[in-house]
Amino acid sequence: MRRAAMAGSATAMAVLLAACGSAKQSGGSSDNDSKKKSDSDNITVGLLLPENKTARYESLDRPLITQRISDLTNGKGKVVYENAQQDATTQTQQMSTLITRKVDVIILDAVDSKSIASSVQKAKDAGIPVVAYDRLADGPIGAYTSFDNTEVGRVQANALVQKLGSKAKGGKIVMMNGAITDPNAKQFKDGAMPILKKATTIAKQYDTQDWDPNNANSNMAAAIQAVGAKNIVGVYSANDDMGGAIIQAMKSAGMDPKAIPVTGQDATLAGVKRILDGTQFMSVYKSVPQEASIAGQLAVALAQGKSVDSIASDKSNSNTAKDIPTKIVPVVSLTKSNIKDTVLKDKIYKLSDICTTANAAECKAAGLE
Repeated sequence: MRRAAMAGSATAMAVLLAACGSAKQSGGSSDNDSKKKSDSDNITVGLLLPENKTARYESLDRPLITQRISDLTNGKGKVVYENAQQDATTQTQQMSTLITRKVDVIILDAVDSKSIASSVQKAKDAGIPVVAYDRLADGPIGAYTSFDNTEVGRVQANALVQKLGSKAKGGKIVMMNGAITDPNAKQFKDGAMPILKKATTIAKQYDTQDWDPNNANSNMAAAIQAVGAKNIVGVYSANDDMGGAIIQAMKSAGMDPKAIPVTGQDATLAGVKRILDGTQFMSVYKSVPQEASIAGQLAVALAQGKSVDSIASDKSNSNTAKDIPTKIVPVVSLTKSNIKDTVLKDKIYKLSDICTTANAAECKAAGLE
């Protein structure tokens, strides 16, 4: 009996050792494999941004994330970049290509947060973690960074109401929201709506397809015709690019945008210049350098098999996942009074970018010299 037990034990040990050897040969990880992955700076990061009609993605997000990954990997990390140009099907194909290429991690700013969920699942099944960037996508997301999007809406609405003052009660405003496929757009609206509904009358409201300024321009023209140019006291615009198109529609209708406050978001260069000349009242400054830096940290940590808890100590829930490691970046209301302390201080723009001979008087009045 004793000899039989010993023989059985020896056989079991042989089977176990053989299984371990087979796992290594078939791609299973060992301690040495994990250590090698953690120590390696030779990583490939897939970066998928949603569209290029919003100026920040190409001018800020892409170069900042690329540089951050290079800095964190001693120049060895590679970035494979694609822009979906607001097409969810294109982004799904781009995800598939990155999975086939076996990148180490994907940073995803989703066109459609729901339809991309199956691609996120495929990435996880292939051992590729996904960082949700700026917009929280559905599916098994590994980490997420963005701004407090509900607070963005509150900041915009409060600024508009305060600027309107006594005109708010009894006055009518137009509300130009973002695309319904973007979960952030809903959060902006959720933050702004209670404040606006309590303070004033929302005469017309639009969900702007694709965040397209051309659509915002058409929507504003329709609102002016329906409500009447003389009856509109203010406009809630969810971002700067749409704000510029809204202002053009107002000018075409003979309205004075300097007398009718328009909000915005993203602190684009064009938006900042409009704030200086008074045609746009405010924007929301979101520190894209800070957000991009965090995204780079999360991506490199996940690619190297490390924990992200020290980077993303908060938690978020999507429609399909709970307790996603999250880092939220604060936002600031941008007006003439704090251009110097926001976009100039953070070196988003140079003074020469903002102030030219064409707007020298406005810059001087705002203390920008």
